[in-house]
Amino acid sequence: MARRAAQERQRLEAEQARAEAAAIVETARAEAATVRASADAEERERVFELKRLAQEEASRIERELRRREDELRKRDATIAVDEQRVIARVAAVEGREQKLREADELRKQLDAERKQLDAEAVTTLERVAGEERLHVRSRLVAEWVEEAKASAADRVRRVAEGLNDVQHGREAKRIMGIAIQRYAGHYLTERLLSNLPLVPGTVPRIFGANLEHLPAIEEISNIKLTIADDGGSVRLEGQDSFGREIARRTIHRFGKNGPPRNGDIKKSVENIKEELEREVFELGKRAFKELEIPRAHPDIVRLVGRLNWRTSYTQNQWKHAVEVAFLCGMMAAEMNLDVKLARRAALMHDIGKSLTHAIDGSHAVIGADYARRLGEAEVVANAIGAHHLEEPMNTVYASLVAAADAMSGARPGARREQSDNYVQKLEDLERIGNGFAGVERAFAVQGGREVRVYVQEGRVTDERAVELSSEIARKISDELTFPGQIKVTVIREMRAIEVAG
Repeated sequence: MARRAAQERQRLEAEQARAEAAAIVETARAEAATVRASADAEERERVFELKRLAQEEASRIERELRRREDELRKRDATIAVDEQRVIARVAAVEGREQKLREADELRKQLDAERKQLDAEAVTTLERVAGEERLHVRSRLVAEWVEEAKASAADRVRRVAEGLNDVQHGREAKRIMGIAIQRYAGHYLTERLLSNLPLVPGTVPRIFGANLEHLPAIEEISNIKLTIADDGGSVRLEGQDSFGREIARRTIHRFGKNGPPRNGDIKKSVENIKEELEREVFELGKRAFKELEIPRAHPDIVRLVGRLNWRTSYTQNQWKHAVEVAFLCGMMAAEMNLDVKLARRAALMHDIGKSLTHAIDGSHAVIGADYARRLGEAEVVANAIGAHHLEEPMNTVYASLVAAADAMSGARPGARREQSDNYVQKLEDLERIGNGFAGVERAFAVQGGREVRVYVQEGRVTDERAVELSSEIARKISDELTFPGQIKVTVIREMRAIEVAG
């Protein structure tokens, strides 16, 4: 009984399980049908959306194609119009070329006729004149050459007469006097010291305990430094005035502040050199600015600035250059010439002095060569090279620069010679004067501005006295260098002597 009850229970549980399984299967089938229906709906919506997008893209492409077709039709129409214009232009050009060919043929025909007529006319003229054309041309050329030579000789004669014309001299003095009176520049004379005094006991501080700083200073400044035995001074030996200023500033700075703490002496001296280079360029720019003239090549500007550390008979050459430029401009204004061109030539006339320590030759020739190579006008370069007559004066500006240079150097107080040089100059003047035959005695007077030569009456005639003054003046110009002018006066006295007995 118990077994049958258990079997019956198992059978019921199995049927219940089958019923539940059948229910689960039916539920799964229902859910699957629902999912399939939902998936079909989503797929239909996706397909519909894709179809809509495809239709929109097709519409857009169709509109773009229609737009491009319209543009192509318009472009074809424009090209057709342009093509017609080109065809018409080609036809016009061909017609013009045809006319040009016809005109060229006509010109050639007329040229041939003209040449034939010219030949006939020449033949007729030669027959009437009884002389061939080549002979006539040679004779006319010879006559023209003779006329040109006569005209040139007449001009030379007029120039020679004008040199001694009192009126020309008065006019030149008037123009120079006006320039001097108008210029109000004033400055003291300067002298670059070769011996710098040192504070006692500062030599080790400046040059090092064993003078180890000395080579670096000499190398960068290009100046030889010699320290006195007592340590009270140092001598600067060298022709480079720019380098002397570097050495002077280095000595002053080391004496005041001591050498650099890091021990880099060369770097410190290089810094001083760079500072001075900047000052040089600023001075050059300042000169052009004060004179109101366009600035030149940077190298020329630096050469002008370096003149500030160059003196001539204690005259500062930078200030001298500016003064000469103002004087030259004033004289150019009086003569209705280009004032700025005159100032430019005068400002640069001594730039060669900034290079004479490195280049052999006259400062005028050096300066003219630099000006030409750096693009200055030939008028300016010639004025630089000719202001000491090293090359011919080709323009009036060269004469003005030379005159202004002499005025600036010779004016009272501009320059001061050392006593030894002054005495030597007087002795040289008297030596040159006494070196000619027939001279009794020569004296240098007025501070070396005049040489008075007394000649022997019996050996020198009046005509020879005139020639002698020119020869003495020429020899002074050839042998001596001096600012301004030196007057040569030859005196021939007539002495009547009688003895009363």
